Amino acid sequence: MDKDLVSNIFFSDNERYADIINGIGCEGIPFVKGEDLQELDARESLGRRKGYGRNRAVTGTKYRDLIRKTRFGVNFAIIGIENQEEIDYSLALRVMCYDAGKYESQAAEIRKRIRRDCKGLSTGEYLYGFKKDSRLFPTVTFVLYYGEEEWDGARDLHGLLDFTDIPESLRRKVSNYQLHIIEVRRLQDTGVFQTDVKQVFDFIRFSKDKDKLKELVETDQAYSRLEEDACDMLAAYVEEEEDMFKRMDKHKKDGRVNMCQGLREWMEDERMEGRIEGRIEGKAEMLIELLTEYGNVSEQLKGRIMKEKNEVLLHKWIKLAARVTSVEEFEREI
Repeated sequence: MDKDLVSNIFFSDNERYADIINGIGCEGIPFVKGEDLQELDARESLGRRKGYGRNRAVTGTKYRDLIRKTRFGVNFAIIGIENQEEIDYSLALRVMCYDAGKYESQAAEIRKRIRRDCKGLSTGEYLYGFKKDSRLFPTVTFVLYYGEEEWDGARDLHGLLDFTDIPESLRRKVSNYQLHIIEVRRLQDTGVFQTDVKQVFDFIRFSKDKDKLKELVETDQAYSRLEEDACDMLAAYVEEEEDMFKRMDKHKKDGRVNMCQGLREWMEDERMEGRIEGRIEGKAEMLIELLTEYGNVSEQLKGRIMKEKNEVLLHKWIKLAARVTSVEEFEREI
């Protein structure tokens, strides 16, 4: 399944979305609940309107991954989430345009309201559709980066600008725009999260260390009843362990997955495969050593023996090597 689709489904759950807002935006303090969130249109109109009536269209429309309006007391804020796996070196510009588009759409709604009731407006307020006390909701976007490479792109708009020979006095007057990038695989503390966002992020960041992964799953009981869409997130972003998630299918029940049992079985299978491979390799080496007693063993023959993974066939070859009188006879027989 497409990673963007999987991650969008996962974070479409408002409790998880609120967990990201609290954990990242509010430093772990639970200001927001899932019930406080309202879904907004993910389209951002960044161009001008053209045409009239049915032919009227907006150019430059872009689509965010996810966007929510959330209550903070009597006020609101608009929070976007972008899921990113590859490094986008122009990301600061893209996110700035997303947020600017959301500010512009808010301003457009204010203009509509003001022009419906235009009494008492100054000339400027009527002309521009914005009153002196009109205010926009704060807007911010959090970028969840899942890539294995450390983010080495710009983290603000200034990182994209060429300031060569630009005087410092002028440079200070060029407005900046900050990116908020969360490198999931390098998170130091996931204790700020209260939902299964913690389990998903922990599994992804420890996925390269099987010992830590085993310890993580066995000590956190939340993995024994992980939601299926959370398991889908892990399967999407821990691709190299595809066999592990295939084994999880038989441990699904009532929309949840027992990751603990599935991981134990997978690791036991891995150990068993390792033991079998070691035993096969040992038999191949024993056969080559036995043949060297008859004379020189060619690299071609050695290669063929070492590549053979059929343990039963290797056993037959060892018996054959004990009966023949030369390497050449052995090659003819096989």
